[in-house]
Amino acid sequence: MDFNTSMSVSASGLRAQSERMKTISENIANANSTAASPNADPYRRQIPTMKSQFDRTLGATKVEVGKPIQDSTEFRRQYDPGNPVADAQGYVRLPNVNSLVEIMDMREAQRSYEANLTAMDASKTMQMRTVDLLRK
Repeated sequence: MDFNTSMSVSASGLRAQSERMKTISENIANANSTAASPNADPYRRQIPTMKSQFDRTLGATKVEVGKPIQDSTEFRRQYDPGNPVADAQGYVRLPNVNSLVEIMDMREAQRSYEANLTAMDASKTMQMRTVDLLRK
């Protein structure tokens, strides 16, 4: 694998992890939101998706971001009879977002992003050293 291919593969990983962090951020931002009306659904957690795609021009497999899918788990319920969006029993439906899970997913995405950045820096350093050797 040449330097440009390795940098392109790392760049696809950076883009994928960046999109993953955007989706996770949206989940965290909406973790405590409520629906607009008692019968409406609150925010539904989004799950980022990725797939590997072979790039024939590079001869390498890259990461592509897919469309996020909705998590189908049950909404959380909280007893709050004074809330205007509470149902007849006094419960408010909250998003199916677990902030702890989202924070852990965010940390994993950050580490994957950093790993791709490190790989890209290593390729760049090797490329610079090769150029230096060719000059001598």
